[in-house]
Amino acid sequence: MGRIRLDHVVIHVSDWERSNAFYRDVLDAELIERPVGWMYRIGEQQLNVRGAGLHGAPVARIPVPPGGSDICFEWAGPIEEAQEHLARHGVAVEVGPVARFGSRGHGTSVYFRDPDGSLLEFISYAK
Repeated sequence: MGRIRLDHVVIHVSDWERSNAFYRDVLDAELIERPVGWMYRIGEQQLNVRGAGLHGAPVARIPVPPGGSDICFEWAGPIEEAQEHLARHGVAVEVGPVARFGSRGHGTSVYFRDPDGSLLEFISYAK
């Protein structure tokens, strides 16, 4: 098929400044300012961010609240490097490393949370 690929997802946050710092520093996101609010570009993917003062349209029938997302990001190196990266930024690993199956097959993951409590995952396919 090949005509369809994921372009972006939308997350909700409660505090722009806190979330911007986290996604910039921990996920190496490029912060893109909008007339109201921000977008986070991570590699070729994008997180559109809704937060205080921003009400997009259209929205899901039941919009996800801040802290309600569950997103996995690929870590390019060994999962131990991801753990060290999180530790340097004071981010606790909640689960892992554990074996998982992602878009590229078998990998190893660690789980952690953003400032609002959304569950984030780094998966590594490195052998």
